[in-house]
Amino acid sequence: MQRKNGTFSSTVLEALRNRKKRPDGSLPSQSHSSGTLVASYNVHKCIGVDRRFDPERTARVIQEIGADVIALQEADQRFGERAGLLDLAHLERETGLVSVGAAGFPKAHGWHGNVVLVRQGVVRDLHPVKLPGLEPRGAVVVEIDLKQGGSLRIIAAHLGLLRRSRAQQLHMIMELMKSRDETPTLLLGDLNEWRLGDRSSLNTLHPAFGHMPPAVPSFPSGLPLLALDRIIANRQGLISSFETHDTPLARLASDHLPVKAVIDLQQAVTAA
Repeated sequence: MQRKNGTFSSTVLEALRNRKKRPDGSLPSQSHSSGTLVASYNVHKCIGVDRRFDPERTARVIQEIGADVIALQEADQRFGERAGLLDLAHLERETGLVSVGAAGFPKAHGWHGNVVLVRQGVVRDLHPVKLPGLEPRGAVVVEIDLKQGGSLRIIAAHLGLLRRSRAQQLHMIMELMKSRDETPTLLLGDLNEWRLGDRSSLNTLHPAFGHMPPAVPSFPSGLPLLALDRIIANRQGLISSFETHDTPLARLASDHLPVKAVIDLQQAVTAA
């Protein structure tokens, strides 16, 4: 019997096979000396799978990743003043990562929970985008001149749980790209789309980002089945490797595993 591409059952089977191949859940360490390490992490308001609120544990996972650029989701409280949940000054001392701002509220780290942290480089442009849909969702667009050379645009987003809302949000992201596709761009974040193949709403992105790269399951963190967290490039060759950051601490600190990619601007060409 032929198995349908991208069904939930096939996703579950593939995840179980991969877990059996890696009994401890770990991945080999990866050098990124020849590129820039970019990551995305839904920190789940610093609440782990043990239901403990532990911002210090979240910060240790971020330190483990060692990213040059990282986008966080759910880094602020959802209601009220949307106060930030991490000690950004401590995080900067420990990792060298600095928040680029875009706060929507005085006490917030970011915009609708989206935070972009950069280790080294010059931020040339920064603006928040309110995404449509029933839930309050947003994106942060950042243009960075990297220390290694070259410019990179980051669109850090957290899309909605409802399929109709995600469709509206993806169309808005495509509108953002219409006048900006000349710059190497990464769309990264919790895109909340588990469907693969022809059924995926991410196919909306094809005109700007080309074919979607292979999906890597990142949710739930204890036994990843669904590829909710993505890093997608508008240039072929821009992403040289992509994987989850799968460690015992990461499995505990949030219900999502972080995802990370090594990028190489010198190898990037326009997506077809």
